[in-house]
Amino acid sequence: MTHIKRSRDIQIRSTNLEIDDIVSKLRALRIASLESRNRHDRPPKLPSRKILAGVAEGLSAALFPNRLGSSELSDEGIDHYVGHTLNVTLRDLLVQIQHELHYSSGQETLSTEDRDKSIAITQAFAKRLPNIRALLDTDITAAYEGDPAARNVDEVLVCYPGIMAITHYRLAHELHRLGVPLIARMISEIAHSVTGIEIHPGAQIGGSFFIDHGTGVVIGETAIIGTNVRLYQAVTLGAKRFPVDENGTLVKGNLRHPIVEDDVVIYAGATILGRITIGRGSTIGGNVWLTHSVPPGSTITQPQTQ
Repeated sequence: MTHIKRSRDIQIRSTNLEIDDIVSKLRALRIASLESRNRHDRPPKLPSRKILAGVAEGLSAALFPNRLGSSELSDEGIDHYVGHTLNVTLRDLLVQIQHELHYSSGQETLSTEDRDKSIAITQAFAKRLPNIRALLDTDITAAYEGDPAARNVDEVLVCYPGIMAITHYRLAHELHRLGVPLIARMISEIAHSVTGIEIHPGAQIGGSFFIDHGTGVVIGETAIIGTNVRLYQAVTLGAKRFPVDENGTLVKGNLRHPIVEDDVVIYAGATILGRITIGRGSTIGGNVWLTHSVPPGSTITQPQTQ
């Protein structure tokens, strides 16, 4: 055994991997990248995806302690658990908000103004948690009532990928509204990586929202979705085109995604593009390609071929 280990050591030492040269070249590229973005030699930290995953998990547990929290909670201990979980989780979130504000400022150090702002954002977000829970209750009920395979609401909460994606979205959307879009996007993308459902935190989505099955669903940044809307897998609410300015640079922030009014059902594989309106109570069939508005009560299906 000793002979084998010595032989491997000799082999490794004799292999010239030129690590120092690679490190030097990577440093040069890193510095050039920082200079092109007017960053200093030691750029501020970005928010941590790993910590934000823990934040989302902690917030979900605080919202639904009996189902997503500890399995050993007594009735007397629930409030203590929720309070402790929120205290730890919101403190972690506060630090990540400070990282985003520092990063966005481009300054060498976190300013007193941004430090105070991070506290204000965290406090405002915390106060919105009861509203988030109330909205999620409507989403869970919509999923239970809309899926004959669902045996109870607890199964919906702990098993359905659509509910996980919507939970992350509703948390992220409030953070997006409060001025930390990077953290909001990261929280949404954590759910996307697990569920295959992509919901931009800038989208506006009403209550009783149900995504059935869900894999491949894409909802763009400026989409507006009303109340009691149901989507199936592989539905895209996307942009039809990406306009550029006189320099050929993509124009950011324009209204480019659909408006879906109340009580609409969109079946699997439908692609709806551009700033168009799907009227209230409409049904959009599977695999439909739609780039124009439709009036309330419409039923849109694929053309029948002979």
